[in-house]
Amino acid sequence: MREMDLTEGVIWKKLMVYAGPVVLSSLLQSAYSITDLILAGWFIGKDGISAINNASQVTGILTQIIMGITIGGNILMGQYFGSRQHEERQQTDRTLFSFSMAAGLVMLAVIFLLSRPILLALGAPAIDQATAYLQVCAVGLPAIFGYNALSAMLRSVGNSKQPFYCVAVTAGCNIVLDCLFMGAFHWGVHGAALATVLAQWASFLVCLAYVRRHKRLFGLSRRQWTIQREKLVQMLKLGIPSAIQMTVVGLSWLAMTFLINRYGVEASAASGICAKIKDIALLFTLALYTAATTMVAQCLGAKKYDRASRVVHVAMRFSLGVTAAIILLIQLFAPQILAIFHPDQTTMTIALENLHIEILGQIFYASFMVYNALPMGAGHTLFALGSSLLNCIVVRVVLAVVFNHFFGLTGIFWACAIAPASSVPLGYIYEHRGRWRRSLARGGEGD
Repeated sequence: MREMDLTEGVIWKKLMVYAGPVVLSSLLQSAYSITDLILAGWFIGKDGISAINNASQVTGILTQIIMGITIGGNILMGQYFGSRQHEERQQTDRTLFSFSMAAGLVMLAVIFLLSRPILLALGAPAIDQATAYLQVCAVGLPAIFGYNALSAMLRSVGNSKQPFYCVAVTAGCNIVLDCLFMGAFHWGVHGAALATVLAQWASFLVCLAYVRRHKRLFGLSRRQWTIQREKLVQMLKLGIPSAIQMTVVGLSWLAMTFLINRYGVEASAASGICAKIKDIALLFTLALYTAATTMVAQCLGAKKYDRASRVVHVAMRFSLGVTAAIILLIQLFAPQILAIFHPDQTTMTIALENLHIEILGQIFYASFMVYNALPMGAGHTLFALGSSLLNCIVVRVVLAVVFNHFFGLTGIFWACAIAPASSVPLGYIYEHRGRWRRSLARGGEGD
């Protein structure tokens, strides 16, 4: 088992070594996610794309909720790792995993039973196909929740490679099964959903086997799947603001989906396609955010406050540079990228406008998300929640409603592009005022 101490060494090298597998993992996750839409475009049509897009918005919110909770666990475990409190970290490992599996089973039942009412509330155009897709995908929720808990354990000790191997299993299974179920068997959205669920369970089981094989490090065996109340409270105190933050993000995108659905199935399909492309454009920033958060948590656990601040500065430079290059490439080759999804002419026209406008907003994500690594690593998750409330609700939703009234569909696209800019000044002020440093210092600074 390979650990990585992120409190020592050259910052940019440690960031790249840690973030590299995260980028590859995210690319693979996007690859199997985007395969559903590509094959749906070729074998089912715009109705299939719209159905997958609307159902995925719902499962996406649930995934973001558990990711928020596991971020709380990751922060706690990372700080314990940095301060060499290994027994405390193992207790947190066990609590996080047990809680996540229980929550996954509850969500399976809820989503399976309420799929159609939820999608009707969203105004999903292809309601029957969307319901079928969502009900099958509900079976994968325990695997998603469990995998995120296991991945947080691995990240907390600096191991970003094993999650990559697990995601590689998911991506490979999903792509092969997608081609088989949708292409060869013509099972439609049922086939797309079944391929996704089988791949999710495969990834979870591979990751679980790995963690159990290293029981001495993680303390996770079958007889130790217990929830320790004290650790759960600590974890939720850190994780609930993150979960609320991610839920707010998801709900704001659900609001955008609702507004866009009113323009018909072509607009819904176009939005789904562009969302996948934007997700890919954001991968490097997300990887740097994940790496910087873990690195900051370890540094603060070791009381190396200056190094934690430098981590953010280095990550920011990488994030802005790579994002600018990605925006340029997508602007130049948008028609060729969209053609992969085989859209009809109306869907293609809407998607081109959507992508040209919304991709510009990625530069703001590249900034404020990296800034958020500092409060997240410090355990100040309420700050990140406030930032998300500002840009997702106060700005994105309000602007979208106003712009939709005056400018129609184009206005919604511009609102989504502009919204993340509102969180950039907050991140700058938080980092430069240094209140986080004063609140954490308990007797002097380190490196």
